[in-house]
Amino acid sequence: MESAITSKGQATIPKPIRDHLGLKPGDRVKFFIQPDGRVVMLPKIPASALRGIVPKRKGRPVSLEEMDEAIAAGAVARFLRGTRR
Repeated sequence: MESAITSKGQATIPKPIRDHLGLKPGDRVKFFIQPDGRVVMLPKIPASALRGIVPKRKGRPVSLEEMDEAIAAGAVARFLRGTRR
């Protein structure tokens, strides 16, 4: 699939891609440049969707680093689930 870039730098996301990612009008997406040069686009999910993604630990609070790792792992897992359809 392809999409043209307008003079304002905008592109239309093809319908099959929007459907695959579950995107609706007004949703936001994030772009990530990978070390190999690929660009990955993922839907930006609300913080409320992250509830429960980090396992609770008894005895000590979860660190910010552990939270970041869990969020990244969850985003990658969600993306990979979508690419295997």
